[in-house]
Amino acid sequence: MTPRRRMMILIGMAAGALWALAVVFAPSFLGLPYLPAAAALPGAFLPAGLVLAAMIGRLAARRFFDDDLIDGADPVPGSPAWVDQKVLANTLEQLALALAVWPFAALTLGGAVAIALGLSFALMRLLFWIGYRLSPPLRALGFAGTFYPTVLAGVWALVYWAV
Repeated sequence: MTPRRRMMILIGMAAGALWALAVVFAPSFLGLPYLPAAAALPGAFLPAGLVLAAMIGRLAARRFFDDDLIDGADPVPGSPAWVDQKVLANTLEQLALALAVWPFAALTLGGAVAIALGLSFALMRLLFWIGYRLSPPLRALGFAGTFYPTVLAGVWALVYWAV
């Protein structure tokens, strides 16, 4: 990998960190009303679930129209089906992390944070998916823009709860 590409990926990661700050702290700065966690969490996970459904559906469609894939063969590395499989696997990993963190964050910080996390998750996963095909910096932004807000919300919720 060239130093220029590595720098572009680093910029994408830094932009993802700034995005995380905006997503996690915007509900508080905007003065959004308190929303109970029980009311917010279904709405927070819905955008993530819809993006996940789109990814699963796209991969299923690819399998249906490919004789090797429909019989259970692994996608050829670098192929569009392989990219979709990689994106789906990473999205499931990110969603597992969200399932572990967002409920505590919503209970501690309020449901508006969870809603912001959910909307951000969907947007950044789509950017990750597009970026995986087009450009590593876009992929880095999509990854960081999904991962960092969840981690930041978890840390902030833990600190808030402890104090």
